[in-house]
Amino acid sequence: MERPARREKPERAQKQPFLYVVVCAAGVACGVSKLITAAQERDWEVGVFATPVAMDGFFDTAAVEARTGRPIRSAWRRPGDPRPFPAPDAVVVAPATFNTVNKWAAGLADTLAVATLCEACGLGVPVAVLPCVADALASHPAYRESLTRLRGMGVRFGDPYAGAAGKDGGRPEFAWERALDLLERP
Repeated sequence: MERPARREKPERAQKQPFLYVVVCAAGVACGVSKLITAAQERDWEVGVFATPVAMDGFFDTAAVEARTGRPIRSAWRRPGDPRPFPAPDAVVVAPATFNTVNKWAAGLADTLAVATLCEACGLGVPVAVLPCVADALASHPAYRESLTRLRGMGVRFGDPYAGAAGKDGGRPEFAWERALDLLERP
């Protein structure tokens, strides 16, 4: 009796790059699913971190968890708990608030979201930021110094978004996909 032909093992598929999305507490955070969808369409696997305040109704957490298939991370895990996300290939902070930008630049890692940003920079992971800061806050010297420090660390910034209403009363669209474009530049 002849043995069946030995089957070749299929080649393992290329690992999908993993993107961390850090969401801060700004009104436009309600649209973060647009960023997640755009990232997935560009073949990123996505895991979301959120500041504690952002978790308090700034976006639809159930929809985001359903879209990513993963829990949103906002609190530190306990020693011995498994890591729910793989290491990041890149990080996007959108929307990035005045508070988060300043704490990050100062190295004040008092939330998991900010600690994740501090660590990403230390590991040399590409980081793209879409600031969402009112003009009055953006003019503060500490904020300007924070931007300078983070840019010096290689962080890539999109145009600031203040969300001010136009003459017609409407607000401009938040440029979610711009963050992904920033990651793709050399």
